[in-house]
Amino acid sequence: MSQLEEADRPGRLHAEHHMTGGVRVVTLRGEIDHDVRHVLSEALLIEDGTVPPRIVADLSGVTFMDSSGINIFVAAHQQVSQADGWVRIAGAQEGVMRVLELVGVDTLIPCHPTMEQALIT
Repeated sequence: MSQLEEADRPGRLHAEHHMTGGVRVVTLRGEIDHDVRHVLSEALLIEDGTVPPRIVADLSGVTFMDSSGINIFVAAHQQVSQADGWVRIAGAQEGVMRVLELVGVDTLIPCHPTMEQALIT
């Protein structure tokens, strides 16, 4: 399991990722904004800089997300889709889910209430 974080202030983004059954599971905690977009980008990528074919992002610990996070998820979706893969979001809190719905990300990237549901293929 790898960990990435931006720990200079409380609420900053903390990311952990691991592979399970061929799916890159990315668990995020904190806030996703412009200042920590690189942490999210690195968490979604494999160490050699490639995008894995299937990604589930657990947002249950994310308390805030701005357009920087939206842009990164859309870019990851586009890259993975080109390789016949997918990105899914799991457990988004109400405020974060509202942002995903307002900008229409939920129509592009499937959003599931739980990690277990997101991992079902």
